[in-house]
Amino acid sequence: MIIGKKKEKDVEIPSASLADIVFLLLIFFLVTTSIDTEKGLDLVLPPPGKEEIKIPKKNITNLFINAAGQAMIDNEVVDVNQLAGIIKEKLFENPLLIVSLKTHKDSEYNVYVHVLDQLKKAGAKRISLADPDEE
Repeated sequence: MIIGKKKEKDVEIPSASLADIVFLLLIFFLVTTSIDTEKGLDLVLPPPGKEEIKIPKKNITNLFINAAGQAMIDNEVVDVNQLAGIIKEKLFENPLLIVSLKTHKDSEYNVYVHVLDQLKKAGAKRISLADPDEE
């Protein structure tokens, strides 16, 4: 009897059903994945109509962002980072306060967003977004 080396078989992974497995995994991940939708700004809009509501001047504070990116509360320049504290004090004095936010047309958008963040931090719930100045 001759003893010799046995021929080793090539080990091969069967790939005939690989496309089916990949397709099933794709379906599984598509079905089980949840997609977060961006909620956007949480704003309450007034009902449609031309009826004007009269608001007393003592319940409105004007906040203006000029072209240089400075915030002005009732025509006084304030630091944007100190805005939350100032608005919080005004809201403590008058809980019915409405902040009317207006910007210059040349102001930067990131300053506008930073001011909105400061208003949110101060707890301002009544914010009026006015049209930008055309001057």
